Amino acid sequence: MEWYWALSFLLGMVMIPMFLGVPVAIAFFGANIIGAITFLGGEAGLIQFERNMVEGLVRFSLAPVAMFILMGEILFHTGVAIRAIDAIEQLIARVPGRLSLVAVVGGTVFSTLSGSSMANTALLGTTLMPEMKRRGYHNSMAMGPILGTGGIAMLIPPSSLAVLLGSLSGISIAGILIAGAIPGLIMAVVHFSYVVIRCTLNPSLAPAYDIPPMTFWERLRPTMIYVVPLLSLFGVVVGSILVGVATPTESASLGTIGAVLAAACYRSLIWKDLWKAITETGKLTVMIYFIIAASLTFSQILSFSGATAGLLSLIQQVDPTPLVLLSAMMLLMLVMGCFMDPVSIMLITLPFFIPMAEQIRIDLIWFGVLMLLALEIGQTTPPFGMLLFVMRGIAPPSITMHDIYAAVTPFVVLEIGILVFLILVPGVVTWLPKLMAG
Repeated sequence: MEWYWALSFLLGMVMIPMFLGVPVAIAFFGANIIGAITFLGGEAGLIQFERNMVEGLVRFSLAPVAMFILMGEILFHTGVAIRAIDAIEQLIARVPGRLSLVAVVGGTVFSTLSGSSMANTALLGTTLMPEMKRRGYHNSMAMGPILGTGGIAMLIPPSSLAVLLGSLSGISIAGILIAGAIPGLIMAVVHFSYVVIRCTLNPSLAPAYDIPPMTFWERLRPTMIYVVPLLSLFGVVVGSILVGVATPTESASLGTIGAVLAAACYRSLIWKDLWKAITETGKLTVMIYFIIAASLTFSQILSFSGATAGLLSLIQQVDPTPLVLLSAMMLLMLVMGCFMDPVSIMLITLPFFIPMAEQIRIDLIWFGVLMLLALEIGQTTPPFGMLLFVMRGIAPPSITMHDIYAAVTPFVVLEIGILVFLILVPGVVTWLPKLMAG
């Protein structure tokens, strides 16, 4: 079978069932079983498929996924994160678009603790959306900042998706975790500036309202109590990796222990909430591991079928410049993000993208961060971005999907601009990993 027919056959075996509503893991399982029989030698291929699943899931590098998820779930279900959001709201006083800025700042802070963009969006939506609508905020300033900031959790460590990307691609997990910090903060600053400018030019988007008079210390005190101690968790997780005293798995464990201690110190550690955090972590982790198990043989089948080598040979014949090839890969992920979830996109593209990136000799950590940003943009891109449906689930019934699409579009444009900037100025991404290596 020619490589292009093999490629079309294997991708079709995955894509068509997913578009028909078949779960991602089941689609990959089906494609792997048929592919193993066809290209890996029948029964021997099925045995190899089973062996790949076992060997892949017992990798120690996957351990931080569950720990980072648990860390965020503990802070979310015990109410510690909500207290931090309330403290930030008191700190930000008379500025244009006050509650929208609370969403940006609060979402950035929670991103350093949760590692989950869906948890970020759900937390901000349930705590801030009702008050925003009551105050007469326009949909663009009520939902847009929440959706835009929700995806920052993909970049700012600890990011569970960054750990997954590193595990599947072979990119340094510590390096990609550290590298996402500066781009994530840049995104937060851009969102913050956009809200201030829009609300200054058009105050009707976020009507001003009177807040009780407070001294500076009264505004600052809740932040010192509920926000600063939580930021120390970020310092423990990132700092331990940066100075080389802990692996990502060890830092994730330290962060989880710190989350439990924080909840206990705030007298919020209730067994019912802790159990809820553990069960939710179990559900998410099993789902992720199930998808990983289903996809591990896919790249091997692509290689044996000749599809990977054929595609790389075609690219060599075209001989694109590294910038053109990189831009094409990012554009493809942005388009796929309109219809698919991030994990599915990673599983389909990584078997091709990593060999291409190695072939043109680009920094894999830089490439990984660009992938994460493109995947994050995909989560908020109409019509099927996952965060859009999270927002629909927590928004008032009067909000339509069209309202959500309109609210998020300016933030998607801003993030695409940031992606272009990071492509043109790679040092923004690679500086911290190089510092860590030094």
